[in-house]
Amino acid sequence: MSLTIETSRFILRKPEEQDAQGFFDLDFDPEVHKYLGNNPIKTMDQAHDTIAYVRNQYDQYGIGRWAVIDKATQDFVGWSGLKFETTVRTDMDYYDLGYRLRRKYWGKGIATETSLAALEYGFEKLGLEEIFAGAHVENIGSNNVLQKAGLRLIEVFNFDGDPHNWYGMDKAGWLKKHQK
Repeated sequence: MSLTIETSRFILRKPEEQDAQGFFDLDFDPEVHKYLGNNPIKTMDQAHDTIAYVRNQYDQYGIGRWAVIDKATQDFVGWSGLKFETTVRTDMDYYDLGYRLRRKYWGKGIATETSLAALEYGFEKLGLEEIFAGAHVENIGSNNVLQKAGLRLIEVFNFDGDPHNWYGMDKAGWLKKHQK
């Protein structure tokens, strides 16, 4: 699949092996993993495994997280986008909106910009009826991104022993806010 999406500042594309150093830099940082179980990766092999896992999502479900590339610098910023999720909620499988950015890119509106692109793609191109997301209740930045993107808080649920906010948006809600 040669899917490429562009926002005003970024190219969103399927991760490639050339992104391995960027994935390593992202997932090696303990601050990035503060609300993700505090388990940063330690080797380049793990970065390659992550890329293989994401690429497999495309093969299995037709969509996976996108590598986020800065148009101006061609730098690997992180990843963002949709994933078909089968393990986080034991009561349901769903399309999950997620993002993870290298720390030097935090606070610049990137997660919101790329999340909006993912929601548009999911609802308008894939025809999804609902998209969900979770964020640790203490992860203020991530919770703010999901709210700015228009997802609504549904409930608090437990994941890996920690409370997480559960957000969702349906296609009708998206279209009402974003009809062209």
